[in-house]
Amino acid sequence: MSKKLKLAIISTPRRLRSNQQQIDNVIPSERSPYFGQKSDHSSAAYSVEDGSSTEVQNKINEEIASETRLPKTSNESEKSQRKRKNKKGNAPLKIKYDKSENIESKNKSDEKDLTSKKDEKVEDDLGNASNWMPSNWNSILKNIKEMRKYKTAPVDEMGCHKCADPNASDPIFRYQCLLALMLSSQTKDQVTHAAMKKLITYGCTPSTIIATPNDVLVKLIHPVGFANKKAEYIKKTSVILLDKYNGDIPKTINELCNLPGVGPKMAHICMQIAWGEISGIGVDTHVHRICNRLNWVKKPTKTPEETRKELEGWLPKDLWNDINYLLVGFGQEICLPRFPKCTECLNKDICPFVRKK
Repeated sequence: MSKKLKLAIISTPRRLRSNQQQIDNVIPSERSPYFGQKSDHSSAAYSVEDGSSTEVQNKINEEIASETRLPKTSNESEKSQRKRKNKKGNAPLKIKYDKSENIESKNKSDEKDLTSKKDEKVEDDLGNASNWMPSNWNSILKNIKEMRKYKTAPVDEMGCHKCADPNASDPIFRYQCLLALMLSSQTKDQVTHAAMKKLITYGCTPSTIIATPNDVLVKLIHPVGFANKKAEYIKKTSVILLDKYNGDIPKTINELCNLPGVGPKMAHICMQIAWGEISGIGVDTHVHRICNRLNWVKKPTKTPEETRKELEGWLPKDLWNDINYLLVGFGQEICLPRFPKCTECLNKDICPFVRKK
């Protein structure tokens, strides 16, 4: 027997044993049919001697190779697929979430909360609801009342509510209140009060004013601003009142505003001092200026009428009666049009106008 054959007979069982152990370690439950029984030297020698050792060895090697190739796990296969897709430039995987009922209900509740917050109204200290209110308005108004408590401003003694004859009949008293308001436009209270004194002394009734020549009427009301135009308005209004209202004045805002030379400010104040009714806030140049300085309007207003609408939108109605006189007197003494006395004002620490200076 040659040396090669001896070596083959000796080495074959070792290979078989080592291969058998390798397969047992890898997949113990699935053995190759070639390793159903333990191989011994005789079988190995037989396979070598009958010339089939090469074929058996090849089959053994193929079986070992196929068995030792472990299948990739599902995670590894998914990762490899993702890598291949990413290499090809495909879009990244998108994860779709199933909307559960809890999530939908939560979203709906969040939307309701947002809408409720949008519709939420602010309440002031008096419980009046409003969509918007300026900051610190109550403290500012309280300080203004404190500064106005002595009533030393011109409006307190010579305002339109002080111009009519208290001894006159009710219709004549109301007529004189209306005339005083018509003269007060663009005119200081002192001048208006002096003009009304002259008219009352002359005879301030609708019939008397109608019979008065225009030049005489202009001299009586001089030096009010725009005396000629106001004299014309007074005569036309007196004719309407005498013909349509029997010498009295209308009792509604619309009818008052339809009279020549009468605007919303005059009409609202006239309703207050002549009829004792609060229909709105009278806003003149003082109120208009102060409301813009205090940021009592959402955005700067250009006309007193715009300011009136803004102010009526948030100010509690029980304050409408006094707000005109409070702010007018405050504007005449402290919050002047030019060179306001901010250092003397109680609101100097919280006033927006002072901060801008």
